[in-house]
Amino acid sequence: MENSSHMHWNDPHSYEEDSKRLAAGILAIVLAPFGVHKFLLGYVKEGIIWLIMSAVTMGMLTGFLGIMEGFLYLSKSDEEFYDTYQLHTKKWF
Repeated sequence: MENSSHMHWNDPHSYEEDSKRLAAGILAIVLAPFGVHKFLLGYVKEGIIWLIMSAVTMGMLTGFLGIMEGFLYLSKSDEEFYDTYQLHTKKWF
C-alpha cells in the first residue's frame, strides 16, 4: 500500500519528493556567484554562462541575481516549481 500522506487527492504524483525547490533556492542565495543552483537543475550551459558572468562582474551581478532567483524559487510551491523549472525547464527567472 502506498503512503498517501504526500499524495494529492487528484494527482498520484508527489511533487514534494521530486521538487528541488528548497535545495535550488538555498544554493542560489548562499552560493549565488557560482551558479550551483543552475547545475543542480541540470542547466549546464546556463551554469557555465553564469560562471562567466560572475568572472566578468567579479560576482557582483550574479550575486544579486542569484539572491533574487533563490527567493523566487522559494516563493513557489513544490508543484509550481517542479512544473516550471524541472518539467518545462524554464532556465532563467
